[in-house]
Amino acid sequence: TGVRLQAEKALVEFTNSPDCLSKCQLLLERGSSSYSQLLAATCLSKLVSRTSNPLPLEHRIDIRNYVLNYLATRPKLAEFVTQALIQLYSRITKLGWFDCQKDDYVFRNVIADVTRFLQDSVEHCIIGVTILSQLTNEINQKSINTADTSHPLTKHRKIASSFRDSSLFDIFTLSCNLLKQASGKNLNLNDESQHGLLMQLLKLSHNCLNYDFIGTSTDESSDDLCTVQIPTSWRSAFLDSSTLQLFFDLYHSIPPSLSPLVLSCLVQIASVRRSLFNNAERAKFLSHLVDGVKRILENPQSLSDPNNYHEFCRLLARLKSNYQLGELVKVENYPEVIRLIANFTVTSLQHWEFAPNSVHYLLSLWQRLAASVPYVKATEPHLLETYTPEVTKAYITSRLESVCIILRDGLEDPLDDAGLVQQQLDQLSTIGRCEYEKTCALLVQLFDQSAQTYQELLQSTNSSTIDITVQEGRLTWLVYIIGAVIGGRVSFASTDEQDAMDGELVCRVLQLMNLTDSRLAQAGNERLELAMLSFFEQFRKIYIGDQVQKSSKLYRRLSEVLGLNDETMVLSVFIGKIITNLKYWGQCEPITSKTLQLLNDLSIGYPLPSVRKLVKLSAVQFMLNNHTSEHFSFLGVNNQSNLSDMRCRTTFYTALGRLLMVDLGEDEDQFEQFMLPLTAAFEAVAQMFSTNTFNEQEAKRTLVGLVRDLRGIAFAFNAKTSFMMLFDWIYPAYMPILQRAIELWYHVPACTTPVLKLMAELVHNRSQRLQFDVSSPNGILLFRETSKMITTYGNRILTIGEVPKDQVYSVKLKGVSVCFSMLKAVLSGNYVNFGVFRLYGDDALDNALQTFIKLLLSIPHSDLLDYPKLSQSFYSLLEVLTQDHMNFIASLEPHVVMYILSSISEGLTALDTMVCTGCCSSLDHIVTYLFKQLSRSTKKRPAAMATDDRFLHIMQQHPEMIQQMLSTVLNIIIFEDCRNQWSMSRPLLGLILLNEKYFADLRNSIVNSQPPEKQQAMHLCFENLMEGIERNLLTKNRDRFTQNLSVFRREVNDSMKNSSYGVNSNDMMS
Repeated sequence: TGVRLQAEKALVEFTNSPDCLSKCQLLLERGSSSYSQLLAATCLSKLVSRTSNPLPLEHRIDIRNYVLNYLATRPKLAEFVTQALIQLYSRITKLGWFDCQKDDYVFRNVIADVTRFLQDSVEHCIIGVTILSQLTNEINQKSINTADTSHPLTKHRKIASSFRDSSLFDIFTLSCNLLKQASGKNLNLNDESQHGLLMQLLKLSHNCLNYDFIGTSTDESSDDLCTVQIPTSWRSAFLDSSTLQLFFDLYHSIPPSLSPLVLSCLVQIASVRRSLFNNAERAKFLSHLVDGVKRILENPQSLSDPNNYHEFCRLLARLKSNYQLGELVKVENYPEVIRLIANFTVTSLQHWEFAPNSVHYLLSLWQRLAASVPYVKATEPHLLETYTPEVTKAYITSRLESVCIILRDGLEDPLDDAGLVQQQLDQLSTIGRCEYEKTCALLVQLFDQSAQTYQELLQSTNSSTIDITVQEGRLTWLVYIIGAVIGGRVSFASTDEQDAMDGELVCRVLQLMNLTDSRLAQAGNERLELAMLSFFEQFRKIYIGDQVQKSSKLYRRLSEVLGLNDETMVLSVFIGKIITNLKYWGQCEPITSKTLQLLNDLSIGYPLPSVRKLVKLSAVQFMLNNHTSEHFSFLGVNNQSNLSDMRCRTTFYTALGRLLMVDLGEDEDQFEQFMLPLTAAFEAVAQMFSTNTFNEQEAKRTLVGLVRDLRGIAFAFNAKTSFMMLFDWIYPAYMPILQRAIELWYHVPACTTPVLKLMAELVHNRSQRLQFDVSSPNGILLFRETSKMITTYGNRILTIGEVPKDQVYSVKLKGVSVCFSMLKAVLSGNYVNFGVFRLYGDDALDNALQTFIKLLLSIPHSDLLDYPKLSQSFYSLLEVLTQDHMNFIASLEPHVVMYILSSISEGLTALDTMVCTGCCSSLDHIVTYLFKQLSRSTKKRPAAMATDDRFLHIMQQHPEMIQQMLSTVLNIIIFEDCRNQWSMSRPLLGLILLNEKYFADLRNSIVNSQPPEKQQAMHLCFENLMEGIERNLLTKNRDRFTQNLSVFRREVNDSMKNSSYGVNSNDMMS
């Protein structure tokens, strides 16, 4: 790596040297090795891209012409050199798109540049086509240049729109014509160069169709942006059926190595926006599309190639995402096509091991088809009642058949990929609800077979474990699928018969659960348990609570078969299962956390009656009275597991806390009784701390478990009476133990983070629960404890020295972030009067704030924005400080003030809206404070405090800081997609009033940057912005400015649109 670093350093020096240009030319002319040519090309790319000290226009034109000649005279360069030179050409063209020389846009005659390549040999043709392909791609790429921070996105959109309007259609037409010529000749595709040419042509067509026409696609990976926003001026290409025909013909005539590219183009063509056509044209286009699909399905040989198969599945999914079922059924061959698609889907599902990632698209097609059945108005039959059950059946039976093969061959089990299974089940939940009787009948039949075999195997003495495992695997899939189809119930479309069928399915799963639970003492199956929990989750969503009438046929069936007569009895089954799982699966993290999540969901109990019913159950009372490790092993202090595995305890106690609160009222004895196990744990830790020699491992475990439990209770107790009981229990008796833990283990984040989080929860005035009585000093005492903890932790964590970059968050920044949240919660909790501290000479407030500053200065700016949790806690704390403690901010040292201001400046452009809004708010408080100080100092009050002058003085020394923020905010409002315009408008008025001269200069430069015919309109926009605004920051004046600003932004955007997108800017939307 040392050599590598030296090489990189030498490269940077080479690029920055003044004679780099001539050296690069020499390398290209005389360089014997391909690598020297590559070096020259990449250095030139860097040269033309730099924003500071850019190359003059003449040089860039020379480089462009030189590159084209170089490529034309040397068609047989190494591939990576050709690639780098084409990249260089594309970069020059993109960055110089708006450059003029004698009224001529010198870099725009792209097609002319390439034509001479296309009239020469095959090698030249390949280069020409690659140039166009690479250029289209380059212009479509968002980052125009990462170093160019002045609204790069706007500049990118201007270039992309201009290229779209002036050249893209010509390039697309050219590529289609060349493809037509190629498919007309009998190409010899064994010849490498002809194969290469065809590949480049297809890539070019795909790049044209994949272009971001209106600047919407934010993320290339999401496949759901299913509409291609083709401009209206391209209509002719799509109304002419020969374009579509060309790609379908190509697919059948070229080898499988190239056909995935053809299908990718077809996927884009199938996704052309609907509004490009009128109804008749769209029907005709769809009919050609469906014919092409039918032809592929009738000759499926090439689909045995996984890439072809994948792209074809995507093409099928687009049929429904872009067209309505009512349009599809009117296509001439619809009955035949839907039969072919159904057969193709069934075959694909049966071969589950082939291309598993493509199944998603097929299921999404059927999911969308099934979902639109109730809405289709066409008279033609859609035949889905015939084919959907076949798809459902194929999915279910193929999953069951896979179990045995996966076990036999030791393959990866798809059930281990929870995300994928969940996604497929969501799709199946809609598909299976179409013709639900058939789905249920199939599930009942399969379930009964498996369950019976399973029972027989368990009763027999000589059955092999592999047979048992196979049946458990099949039952696991069936339980997941039953949960999914029950979760697919839509209340308005559901009938009594369907609810009765749900009852049949639920009874079977509950009977299976009784069987497996009875065996847990000997053996259990983790996957099957997870499937049960998934089933319970769906069952809870649909049938527990107010949303379902108790007369539902489902309950009648449960009562007949299992004697569960009402919701209370069903709830007791839930709680029974939860207790069983916690008892037997306490050491299995996935099951414990999912079980506790289920308990948590039940305890939130949106309809109160169902929570009241829960609390009355004897099993719940048992949990409230016996939450100890002897009953629930995961509460134990075992030394095997990790400290961080105790997270689930917080969930457990949140649920218990909610359930306890239902009937707690003001009953302190009941509360004391509930807290006994926690009291015992605290006493144990206190006992250990009081001796010098204690088992550190055990102390850590006991304490971490305890504070996680307490945090759960504190979170749940969001009413004043119950929270005050908790507060009196913990303070003052047990606070010293928490403080001691922080002193001892500040360098062990697994211990300190839970303690800090507990403290942050205790000081959080959730739903006004921290309302102390008039005569109680507890608010101030609680703040003292908070201040002590922040100071203890802060001063110690700063002593740990350098931390490796990959551990800095877990070891240091996470704790610091929690301290920031804690300080924010206590400062904004509204239960402490912070004026008394200075009045009575108490340094608690000063200590906390000084520690905050020390911690802040130890964090680089980049980290503040790189770690989302840290940035949210820091910026929300800063907002409170600038609002209520501006005197403290004003008294800070100049370098600290500058640090805080630059962190605000960087946060203004953050992607996280919360951070950005917090920055606007903080900036507003600072600017308002400055404005008041300035207007006071002009009135010359002799009693003005020295600190205020000092802050003013710092700001007058560094006017560029505030000016830069003014220009940032204005730029965001004018040029970017401003998501929080109201927040941005608040500090802007103060910034303008503090910097009137700078604002005037900024305004002139923005006006002058517009094309001459737009300057007057832009000038007028600025005039209207300040219309009727007075020189003060009163609320009435601010509100007026905010209103003016929204009008200003709208007018400026209209004016800019028309100027940057050339003549046919409205063409896109028509």
